[in-house]
Amino acid sequence: MSMFCYQCQEAAKGTGCTVRGVCGKTEDVSNFQDLLIYVLKGISIYNLKAKEVSLYNEKADKFIMEGLFSTITNANFNDEFFVGRIRVGLQLRNEIRDELQKTGNAVESNVDAAVWFGDTVKEFEDKAREVGILSTENEDVRSLRELITYGIKGMAAYAKHAFVLDYKDKDIFEFMQKALIATLDDSLTADELVALTMETGKYGVNVMALLDSANTTTYGNPEITKVSIGVRNNPGILVSGHDLKDFEELLKQTEGTGVDVYTHSEMLPANYYPAFKKYNHFVGNYGNAWWQQDKEFELFNGPILMTTNCLVPPKDSYKDRVFTTGVVGFKGLKHIEAEEGKAKDFSEIIELAKKSQAPTEIEKGEIVGGFAHNAVLSLADKVVDAVKSGAIKKFVVMAGCDGRVKGRSYYTDFANELPQDSVILTAGCAKYRYNKLELGDIGGIPRVLDAGQCNDSYSLAVIALKLKEVFGLEDINELPIAYNIAWYEQKAVIVLLALLYLGVKNIHLGPTLPAFLSPNVAKVLVENFGIGGITNVQDDIKKMVL
Repeated sequence: MSMFCYQCQEAAKGTGCTVRGVCGKTEDVSNFQDLLIYVLKGISIYNLKAKEVSLYNEKADKFIMEGLFSTITNANFNDEFFVGRIRVGLQLRNEIRDELQKTGNAVESNVDAAVWFGDTVKEFEDKAREVGILSTENEDVRSLRELITYGIKGMAAYAKHAFVLDYKDKDIFEFMQKALIATLDDSLTADELVALTMETGKYGVNVMALLDSANTTTYGNPEITKVSIGVRNNPGILVSGHDLKDFEELLKQTEGTGVDVYTHSEMLPANYYPAFKKYNHFVGNYGNAWWQQDKEFELFNGPILMTTNCLVPPKDSYKDRVFTTGVVGFKGLKHIEAEEGKAKDFSEIIELAKKSQAPTEIEKGEIVGGFAHNAVLSLADKVVDAVKSGAIKKFVVMAGCDGRVKGRSYYTDFANELPQDSVILTAGCAKYRYNKLELGDIGGIPRVLDAGQCNDSYSLAVIALKLKEVFGLEDINELPIAYNIAWYEQKAVIVLLALLYLGVKNIHLGPTLPAFLSPNVAKVLVENFGIGGITNVQDDIKKMVL
């Protein structure tokens, strides 16, 4: 096979992509991503030693974080980007090694990731074939190593969003590097890797708490908000992805230009933050989840800024209107670079917007969101009274990701058929399967409470822990909460591991279980945590809710 990747829910045939990614990435990109991860492991070996002897290297922390993030599904499709990153990574690894030697702290390592060096694309191609996922022969060890790797990829994404707001945690960086090194250690037993998987969940909680603090301190606590899903007559810029810092800088630069700004997909929760509400040209949300962008970007008419994943390979008909920034990349798209200490320059996007037609209207109305932990806890008395009176009998966590497969219509049907005394708690783009349904409310409490982006699943955990305290329960699993979570990519993996670390059991995961879970590893998750799949709406409602 020319490549092997099974990190996302759409892995071909439920086993893995071997010729071209279902996401659209080529074999070269896939293989270079594997090699970049390998290089990051080598950097980590020297960098952790450097930290031990007070030779802290923030540049290495940042490079590893961004490198992990760049390999997430639908983030970067540009093989030249990865070739460049591999070269820089090898140089950085050797710089740290040489610095250690100069200070008398030489690291003698026989680990290949710490000593291998290449320079040509051919050398990179050859090495990539040696170090890919299948280079770990034992299926269960491979499964656990990849589960950990995908968890820290998601962790890196959230750490990056906090980092740009100047919120950093050296312990999180250190753990990511420790975990990377552990995936090279053939002496670790399956039990030790399972323990490391749970530790990954612990740091998943920490990084989501860090990002929550960064976002709420910088932009205020999300507020319960009605968001317009219609359009105005002005030309517009559509912002997709997750990065609130990029969004803020664009809003500032578009003020007074006559150009409106809309959110798309996972940027929808930007509408809930008070800091952004002062901008009159911030109109609302346009469109739905990431996978529908090939139609919606075409209809938008104006330029689109992709701040993070999830990018779908663009059609030629609108390719010249799509801009990338951060770790996002695709050949032929214009990339907005960042300069240290300066705001990104979005002037080219703004000038293009001024020449564009207004967006084509695809729907009208409003959706309600902003039910992060601060907002929900402000309603705690009302919620508790509704539970005690029996008006609310069940909360159903339906957080996670949306995706292309037809089977995901299950989540729309599930939401529609839930009993009227149940409330959906959600975060992430999975909500687009049901956030525009007319599901009503219970005593003024909407039956869909949207906490925000996928990282805001942390809010759902905070809410659950607070309810546990209010009701005086010993175990979070005694709460009237069911978990029916959709997943797609690696940020969903770290959310899952974080929930497991918090002790949540009996999570149902769909639309399919991850291809990277070997039968034995899946068995461990089932036996220890009650992880299960989904079947059909009627039977699953009986099992989870009634």
